[in-house]
Amino acid sequence: MNPSSNAQPKIAEMYPGIYQSGSQAEGQGAPDLPMQPLNTLLGFDLETYQVPLDHLLPSKKIMDGTMSTRKYKQVVSSIHEIGLIEPLSVIQPDPKKSEFLLLDGHLRVLALKELGMETAPCLMAKDDETFSYNHRINRLSTVQEHYMLRRAIDRGVSRERLARAFNVNLSSINRRINLLEGICPEAIDLLQDKQFTPDVTRILRNMKAARQVEAVELMVTSNTITVAHAEALLKATPPEQRADLKPAERDKTSPIEQIVKLEKEMSQVQTQYKDAEQNYGSDLLNLVVAKGYLTKLLSNEAVNSYIQRHEPEILEQFELVVNTVSMEEAVQQQAETTPADVSEASEP
Repeated sequence: MNPSSNAQPKIAEMYPGIYQSGSQAEGQGAPDLPMQPLNTLLGFDLETYQVPLDHLLPSKKIMDGTMSTRKYKQVVSSIHEIGLIEPLSVIQPDPKKSEFLLLDGHLRVLALKELGMETAPCLMAKDDETFSYNHRINRLSTVQEHYMLRRAIDRGVSRERLARAFNVNLSSINRRINLLEGICPEAIDLLQDKQFTPDVTRILRNMKAARQVEAVELMVTSNTITVAHAEALLKATPPEQRADLKPAERDKTSPIEQIVKLEKEMSQVQTQYKDAEQNYGSDLLNLVVAKGYLTKLLSNEAVNSYIQRHEPEILEQFELVVNTVSMEEAVQQQAETTPADVSEASEP
């Protein structure tokens, strides 16, 4: 059968309002495609019903302490300020009874009761399968929430009312409204579909644009867009890539004074080097001769025993000379013993 033939298909109207017969459906903006009868069952009735809250039976147990959570308080504040946005999902197990089984919206029912409501708009389900729209939609990202708040402000909604609707203080709303100030467009694009706290961008403002992009890429790659990660990246940022640090002040010392100081230090180093160079040969020769003599002297057990009994300090110095391997060790030993020798010589 040719799909483009002029034969009109038979459309069965399963529910009123689904299919508009006549030229209205075929005319304005209708695609030129073959039509088929609707063979999909709807999960809910098309209308909402005002059901008394006392007739709703929960389908799951509410955990203790739920009413003290932040999420529940936000639900209460939102319903109080702007009303119920999403109807409840219910089903009537027995048409002969007035009870309805609550499939979705347990927190909203508690909030409505707290606010003194007696009825709530409900979608009547045709199947007892629990369905939650919240599980099948993407939550607003932080950037999208920022745009939504800015749009609400532009349309005349006060910041105080927004704070009441979100159940947060006014400073939190101000942080969300000013979320992207000081953030470069490239970093905003990377954060477009992410969820994070406003304090993350507060930390990113302390970086320059190129470093912001680099930091956001690192956080997105590791899937940890957190304040702790942002602070760690800020501490690892070089000073020249940070926007919160002023350029280091230059040393106010006169260049001429610095040159004189450097020349004086260099002169002292050269003097010490020349002294060491001139005395190196004689010192080394004296060390070799002294080491040989003392080695032979200490090898005599009688002499060694006598010195150990009467002059143990001198024996310790002799052993240092005997055990010395290089000139460097001798110089080091001399430097370590010189202060003591000087202090002893200065005593009366």
